[in-house]
Amino acid sequence: MTQHSRDTPQFYLTAPSPCPYLHGQEERKVFTHLVGERAGQLNDLLTHGGFRRSQSIAYRPACETCRACVSVRVVAADFRPSRSMRRIAERNADMVGEMRTATPTSEQYSVFRSYLDVRHRDGGMADMTVLDYAMMIEDSHVETRIVEYRRRGPDSGINGRGAGELRAVALTDVLSDGLSMVYSFFDPEEGDRSLGTYMILDHIERAQSMGLPYVYLGYWVPGSRKMDYKGRFLPQERLMPSGWTRVES
Repeated sequence: MTQHSRDTPQFYLTAPSPCPYLHGQEERKVFTHLVGERAGQLNDLLTHGGFRRSQSIAYRPACETCRACVSVRVVAADFRPSRSMRRIAERNADMVGEMRTATPTSEQYSVFRSYLDVRHRDGGMADMTVLDYAMMIEDSHVETRIVEYRRRGPDSGINGRGAGELRAVALTDVLSDGLSMVYSFFDPEEGDRSLGTYMILDHIERAQSMGLPYVYLGYWVPGSRKMDYKGRFLPQERLMPSGWTRVES
């Protein structure tokens, strides 16, 4: 019998389930565990191949009759915000994000819970408890950070931190060639700020300042209103059968 190393990934296939993005479609996923000393290297490699991370699992769609999910990454150095994006940035000029160790807090969970109850009450994460949330944040064997967004305080220019109540949160992996936005959420009472778009804009600036070429946004699904926004951050590269392909418009 062959003895498999802990660092050798084993891949598995899920059973079919209803697609959350396209009505009438079924989804399947191929996945593997991100564990061991080489978890970071494996996460890098799999992300380049279109996988996403959820806790200690890396997965990608493996649907039998559909290829709608397309991995996208923003080309940070060449990114040019649209007019509406510039307005969103101006609207949130009083916000500041602090990147910190991925540690869950009760304040984060309060915002997370409100976000789910208003925006995704029928989604697969709707029943997540505070312990489930803690696992989502902490169960990572790769370099993961939390970015907390608050309004600017009088000392923000000195300490780089905001002041006041937490408004938005992004869980982000730091890869060798970019930032991968694993999951983000925000206070639903701040809906007029377009904080989801603002957090992506902020991550693009962070990637630029860190010398990282890409911001990975996960899957763009043409025809899905939930995922349509990802196609607006241009230029970007989309993972096609022939490899990563640059899209300008």
